[in-house]
Amino acid sequence: MDRVIQKKTWTQKRILTIAGIVAIIILIGGSYYFTSGKSRLNVDTERITISEIKKGSFQEFIPVNGIVLPVTTIYLDAVEGGRVEEKFVEDGALMKKGQPILKLANTDLELSLSNQETSVFNVLTQMQLTRNAAEQNTIRQLNQMAEVDNALAEAERVYKLNKHLHDEKAIGSQELKQSENNHKYQVERKKLTEETLQKDKVSGKQQVSQMGQSYARMQNALALMRRKVGDLIVRAPVDGQLTSLDAEIGQSKNKGERLGQVDVLSGFKVRADIDEHYISRIFTGLMGEVTLAGKDYKLRIRKVYTQVNNGRFQVDMDFVNGVPEGIRRGQTLQIRLALSDETQAFLLAKGGFFQQTGGNWIFKVADNGSMAYKTDIQLGRQNPDYYEVLQGLKPGDKVVTSSYENYGNMQELVLKEK
Repeated sequence: MDRVIQKKTWTQKRILTIAGIVAIIILIGGSYYFTSGKSRLNVDTERITISEIKKGSFQEFIPVNGIVLPVTTIYLDAVEGGRVEEKFVEDGALMKKGQPILKLANTDLELSLSNQETSVFNVLTQMQLTRNAAEQNTIRQLNQMAEVDNALAEAERVYKLNKHLHDEKAIGSQELKQSENNHKYQVERKKLTEETLQKDKVSGKQQVSQMGQSYARMQNALALMRRKVGDLIVRAPVDGQLTSLDAEIGQSKNKGERLGQVDVLSGFKVRADIDEHYISRIFTGLMGEVTLAGKDYKLRIRKVYTQVNNGRFQVDMDFVNGVPEGIRRGQTLQIRLALSDETQAFLLAKGGFFQQTGGNWIFKVADNGSMAYKTDIQLGRQNPDYYEVLQGLKPGDKVVTSSYENYGNMQELVLKEK
């Protein structure tokens, strides 16, 4: 007898078919979900940095490296070239003004000094001879003048006597005329002698004056030559410490070559290198700060060197409220150079995100912390720690500040914890 077999409703084949259809629907839905709308990327929160926007004091400053230097440094250059003959002190010695440091030998210069001294002596001798000759000539002229005066007086006496005798009819006109002519001759002779004497005096004075001027010039040249020879002994120009002495006995030094320097120990300054990008914003009076041994010290720019070398320029800074104890020449300091005054601002911590966004947008974390979405922002000033937020964020907002290098063009981040 045949038995009726009841057909099963949920067969294995049917179940598998339905499961396949559902999977296809889920796949299509998932594809639609992930390919339509905003692109998303799953991100492990342990691999990113999330920072909170806060309000606080903001000051724009840049870190610069400075080197401690003496306030004043006097360089020692060879005024005259020569061979190092003797060293009186060693590098690092404390010097007094005028104290000898080293001696150079220059035979050519010493020979020139000897020749100059000989020339001055010759001029002095010649000037003395000229003065003696002028004096002797003056004496001769005075003797001649005395003779002329005497002859004139005699001629005048004879002329007056003959005139009286002529009036008395004692002598004739011929004798009177002869005595008159002689008197006139003696008068003219005296005039000529006086003119000659005067010209000789003027000429003698000019000659002596010229010789004196020549002698004075040669004396000045001699003094200069002696000074040049004296410069072969290099002396400390001021009180201070001798540093960077570069001279050994027997070594030849050219004129103008650097021998060393003397540092004035009355105080210290700091010379800092700054990127040329900031040259338009750096000026005298700008303040900086340095921390030494847990204590902050203020510095002020007192000189700006506008010459740019290798993309950097230099400034000199002075300590405002005293020099730190134990500071040493050549010590390197990390200075925070302020470019603005302190103001209240919204602060965004610095991070690698800026490299990809340029500060134009950032991933802002949603309130529930599960998502971070792309948000446009506007940043202003910056310092090594923070950016100043101008638009797009407010205090309390959380943002992803780590690098976006692997995010591509993602619009949202799905934040997941392990």
